[in-house]
Amino acid sequence: GQVTYHGPGQLVVYPMLDLKQEGAPQLQDNLHWFLRMVEEVIIQTLSQLGIEGAGRDEINTGVWVKHQKVAAVGVAASRWITTHGFALNVDPDLSYFDTSVILPCGIEGRGVTSIAKLLREKDPNSPIPTINEVATIVLEQMEQILELEIAPPSKLE
Repeated sequence: GQVTYHGPGQLVVYPMLDLKQEGAPQLQDNLHWFLRMVEEVIIQTLSQLGIEGAGRDEINTGVWVKHQKVAAVGVAASRWITTHGFALNVDPDLSYFDTSVILPCGIEGRGVTSIAKLLREKDPNSPIPTINEVATIVLEQMEQILELEIAPPSKLE
């Protein structure tokens, strides 16, 4: 992509995993595999929140709902230790993604959405989860999908 934005209302997760870790045969030293697993964590998180139709795009990375990106994903590794991750739009000010100012991820003709926007479209009175609530679901999904035990953070802020 061309522009990365991380700001208030986003859950930014950069998991640091050793993809060649001994004793973790479920991990693969394959960045494409890891990218797809990260996307699956987000898709399952959205499903847990009652958001249907989240999925992958045939061309672009990330997680999409109705041709709008709800999560940007970028992975990198050095010696098979991952160093990048994703930004999931929980309830950011979507005006920061105004395409007259920036072209999010360098992708033309696509919009950006958020968990809050999707839930409000479904039901205007729907409660919007906090970043901490979404983070808890993400951690649960990471443990399940990657078959890992993740040490709980001392405090999510």
